[in-house]
Amino acid sequence: MQNPNTTHKQHLSRLDRLALVITERVGTMGFFFIILGWTILWLGWNLLAPVQFRFDPFPAFVLWLFISNLIQINLMPLIMIGQNIQGKHAQIRTDHDYEVDKKAFAELGEIKTLVKENQATLRKLQKEIELLKK
Repeated sequence: MQNPNTTHKQHLSRLDRLALVITERVGTMGFFFIILGWTILWLGWNLLAPVQFRFDPFPAFVLWLFISNLIQINLMPLIMIGQNIQGKHAQIRTDHDYEVDKKAFAELGEIKTLVKENQATLRKLQKEIELLKK
């Protein structure tokens, strides 16, 4: 039997691996806090700094919106690609589990048959012993 995780990893291209790494990193609280911190610093600077040092004026924050949109536009397809790859991996694991379950079910059927045969043999032996005692 093959390990589905190993099989899946062997079939990933470099771009697939990159998409997975990005998907796994972006979907963390750490990444959220980085984006939150960047946003607070950017907006805080452009609201509270001396006027001559502000580079993205209130209320539009056009540069911040532009950069934020670029990040979103680039990350969304990458996240979707990573999720598709993760979905394929989940399907491979599910198929593998199904095959293991089928084999286990077949083996349980064989064991059940053997137990029934053993019970019948034991009953037969018990009857023979009872006959010998008489």
